[in-house]
Amino acid sequence: MKQTQLLKTSLINPNPNNPRIVKDYKYKALVKSIKEFPDMLNLRPIVVNKDMVVLGGNMRLRACKEAGLKEVPVIIADQLTEKEQREFTIKDNQGSGEWDWDMIANDWDIAELEDWDLKIPNMNVEDEIITSEYMNNKDLGDMLNNYNNATIKQIVLYYDLEEFEYVLRKLDEIGKENKLDDNSTVIRYLVDEYFIKQK
Repeated sequence: MKQTQLLKTSLINPNPNNPRIVKDYKYKALVKSIKEFPDMLNLRPIVVNKDMVVLGGNMRLRACKEAGLKEVPVIIADQLTEKEQREFTIKDNQGSGEWDWDMIANDWDIAELEDWDLKIPNMNVEDEIITSEYMNNKDLGDMLNNYNNATIKQIVLYYDLEEFEYVLRKLDEIGKENKLDDNSTVIRYLVDEYFIKQK
């Protein structure tokens, strides 16, 4: 087990390829909690590689700097291979924050991510159909036509659990208040209301 040591925040480099972010009120809450209880960092130190690049704790490092900390507890994981470092970055980040799906799509190997148990959402039905290796061109064409010509389309939204529960509660409240039957109707109602207000 590697020992934790205190290092100056100025010596630690954020990981530019970290695809996990903490935004808005959650980030502000993280900064606040670090200010109020900095000793919690001893329980979850920032993990860096031998070049002092963060493997685990990118957003914590940023929040520590914003909170005014000059030193933070760090574990230097200098024994990890490049692949193990990338795997650690994904696995360490699965518990909190949000994935930057643009970065995931452009900078990471999807097969590796799936091996590391990161659940990749189906971003595009057409992509999913086109990459099906077991289908012939006629089947692909038929499926794409069926999807494109369908009278019902689907929009998929991604939230962490806390935001998901909040959004569902609010959609339910809006639906009851306006006598709307389902969430699809509520979303349409909100879009219409937005454009009415813009006029």
